[in-house]
Amino acid sequence: MSARAPESALWDILRGGLTTRALALVADLRVADALEVGPRPVEDLAREVGADSDTLRRLLRALASDGVFVEQEPGVFRNNEVSEVLHRGDGWDDFAHLFGGIWLRAVGELDALAREPAFERLYGAGFWAWLAEHPDERAAFDRAMLQGWEGRVDRLGALEWRGDEVVVDIGGGNGSLLVELLRRQPGLRGIVFDLPETNRDEAALGDRIEFVEGDFFESVPGGDIYVLATILHDWDDERAAAILRTIRAAAPSDARLLVLDSVVPAGNDPHGAKWLDLLMLTLFGGRERDEAEWRALLAAGGFEPVSIGDGLIEARPA
Repeated sequence: MSARAPESALWDILRGGLTTRALALVADLRVADALEVGPRPVEDLAREVGADSDTLRRLLRALASDGVFVEQEPGVFRNNEVSEVLHRGDGWDDFAHLFGGIWLRAVGELDALAREPAFERLYGAGFWAWLAEHPDERAAFDRAMLQGWEGRVDRLGALEWRGDEVVVDIGGGNGSLLVELLRRQPGLRGIVFDLPETNRDEAALGDRIEFVEGDFFESVPGGDIYVLATILHDWDDERAAAILRTIRAAAPSDARLLVLDSVVPAGNDPHGAKWLDLLMLTLFGGRERDEAEWRALLAAGGFEPVSIGDGLIEARPA
């Protein structure tokens, strides 16, 4: 087999925006849901989801060429294991909606010279303020953040626990991470701390988890263990350090800080965080960080690292 031509590799990168938009369109149309019954002619599929049949055929044909859906015979499509992910209800369909919608438009404004986030330049407001004014997009964002929660809980569950701690999930969204952690560790109690507009079902938190509204730049509740799950990468170093200082002000001297975020590796090997870093830059002016940057940030926030691993950083008050 011959090596892949460099022009072919470059083409696949250049047309990435088309792929992202096509995937968002079929996710919003719930095409994967409609194909759960089995292979269907595109005309039938288009009538059910409310799309133009020719446009839908061309979208699905292109996605199938990248391994999403399968064209079983001309004009007849079915799900495969990749498109099934859009049907599972664990946030990937909402990720597709965001990536191919407001995020894609903002990425189009990314500039190597601009200081402010591209999202803010395009939409006239910061990402969080804009979400607060668009509850449907806020709900999509909160659902998208469910993606990968099992892996985050696994990392937390593998740690040693005293068993009676109060765990404060800073920016904890709908509380799904704490619900599962407390299921595995029945002696713990939890606090989900987030903005009041967070999409949530407080009844689902049970009697061992409390939702507390607030702003982590101002104050956070007291607890034994503080969890920051994909929070600090949303912010530049100055603001991220401010969040850590707010936590440090509330934390007892023996508290533990658990940061669930990527650690960008050196070298040219593929790593999702290298691209996620550009999305953070676009949306918030935030960043993914390498080990040296994490150490500097923790020190600026009043913490010292205990261990730094990709996906889980543990620290304690300095």
